[in-house]
Parts: sequence; structure tokens; C-alpha cells
Amino acid sequence: MDPRFHQYGAEDVSRLIAQFPLAWVLSPGAPAATASLLPMLGTYDDDGMLTGLVGHMARSNPLCTLFAAAPTAHFLFTGPQGYVSPEHAGKRNWGPTWNYAALRIEAEVRIDESLTAQALDRLVTACEQGRVQPWTSSELQERYTGMLGAIIGFEARVTALDGTFKLAQDENAEVLDHLLETYPDAALRAWMERMNGSRLA
Repeated sequence: MDPRFHQYGAEDVSRLIAQFPLAWVLSPGAPAATASLLPMLGTYDDDGMLTGLVGHMARSNPLCTLFAAAPTAHFLFTGPQGYVSPEHAGKRNWGPTWNYAALRIEAEVRIDESLTAQALDRLVTACEQGRVQPWTSSELQERYTGMLGAIIGFEARVTALDGTFKLAQDENAEVLDHLLETYPDAALRAWMERMNGSRLA
């Protein structure tokens, strides 16, 4: 694979997680059926580097038992993605491809009941941001306590991270310009522009 697809910065990582927070969470070596899709939020150091992830899950989720026995997890984030046709490139003799961005993260997990309310409130705040009347968990009143009892929060300390940002960095200027003019998915188009910014300046 072209090495340019693995050139990215801390801000690219944080932006992808913020825009596409739903991740596959796996316990290494466990059956595939135990993998779960969970919304995750990142935590960062003073330099903006990803240091951890915060989330919650149902207490009945098999991952709870698996992480208690072996607190290591893999998190797989899929960002913008889509098929790219020769029509989008403006060349009939151009081979179609698939553009995408993805993160693969390994982490040490700590499940802790005291993290539950904090993890849930942080996720709600992030997802409700920008609404005219942002919803808050207090509006559930007494139902909130019952819901908290059914879930549990956790945090994950990142131990390894690898990303692939395959977003037209290998295309010539003519094809790149055509993609940015014609590609119909605004999110994927924006990421192609972002990852080729130095070539567009």
C-alpha cells in the first residue's frame, strides 16, 4: 500500500473519532460474535495526541466478562468511505477504487461503575452539541437511575494505534481536482481535500 496513506497527524485521528465515534470493540481471541458496536469518545494529552477512549456498554454485554478476565481490547473505527468510479475521476481508462479512512487501536481497558454517569453524560453532550435545545439526562428524571443500573462505564488506555487514510493522495493533480469537483459524498470529498491540502495550496 502507498506509504502516503499512512501519513497522518494527531488532529486527523481526533477528527475521525469525533465525526465517526461508533467503533467495533473486540476482545482479542474471543469469538467474533462477542464484538460490539459502541460509541466512543477520545481523551487527549496537551499535544493533542490520543491517549485513551471512554465509553459505556450494557452490563449484559459479553465484553464485560471478557474484559474482567483479560482487560485488553481492539477498537476499529471506520471513517468516511465510498466507491470511486472512473466517472468521478473524469477518465474512462482509470481504474475504479475505494477511498476510506480507518483507525485500529489497541488499549488496556478498565471497567468501573464510577465512570458510568460521566461516560454517558459526556457522550450525550458531544452528540447534542449544536442543537437549539440540547437534551440532558436530567430530563429522564427518576428513569435515569434505572438506566444507569443497566449499563457500566469504562475507559481504555491506548497502547498502539495504526491508521489508514486512503484518500486520493496517489492521484495526479488533474484527477484529484476532478474528484473534488464531482464526488457526490460531501464527507468523503472533504476528507480527500483535507488529506491533500498541501497539494491544493
